[in-house]
Amino acid sequence: MTVYLVGAGPGDPELLTVRALRLLESADVVVHDRLVDPRVLDLVAPWAEVIDVGKRPGGPADAQARIHEVLVKASRRSNTVVRLKGGDPFVFGRGGEEAGALRQAGVDVAVVPGITSAIAGPAAAGIPVTMRGHASGFTVVTGHEDPAAARHLDWDALARLGTTLVVLMGASRAGAIAERLLTAGMDPDTPVAAIQSATTQAQHTLRATLSDLDGQPIDAPAVLVIGSVAALDVTDEARLDRLVSDLALAEPSIR
Repeated sequence: MTVYLVGAGPGDPELLTVRALRLLESADVVVHDRLVDPRVLDLVAPWAEVIDVGKRPGGPADAQARIHEVLVKASRRSNTVVRLKGGDPFVFGRGGEEAGALRQAGVDVAVVPGITSAIAGPAAAGIPVTMRGHASGFTVVTGHEDPAAARHLDWDALARLGTTLVVLMGASRAGAIAERLLTAGMDPDTPVAAIQSATTQAQHTLRATLSDLDGQPIDAPAVLVIGSVAALDVTDEARLDRLVSDLALAEPSIR
């Protein structure tokens, strides 16, 4: 009995890994999150038992413990159980907690990485999270911290890093995040992009600056990108021409 923690990727089923697809086609039980794209679920074997354990706002406080129980029970009656999680299981997917609970219950665990929306979301909008002349690194954080956690994000430090800042699960707190970064000294004109429902047919990109982000309508799920790269779209011909020109001008100083 094995439970496979499988990353479903950012949404588009064509971005599934080959191993993820094979497991979906052969699993006895598939336990999935709320935001897994329905087109991905269409790939599940017709005989498989499909269980939705997606968390909803205002849901029970012990929701995660209940998911652990569902997974352990499923493993007792099936040979192959797929725990299907959006993006990558170990990037704000609580995959580590589920793996620990399963191992403690004596259940074998295998991890199948998925493409995280932290990279795929910006890429789908033509935004490279790293770019010569713009950012030599990127930092991924959650916009929805556990209030009971012993340590919290240091937004002052994040504002000073000089890397691209990618925020997951931050749609409802975008204004508060912007205010926190502005208070920490980040330039009000810093470009921001919010990629909503990335890689799906509903994808939409909102572009703004840090100072006017508050009050902008951002629908979850969304990936926030904060930094100079957020103004780029390498899939747009006009923007790309300007980018190439800017890099050419910067070349002597880069060398």
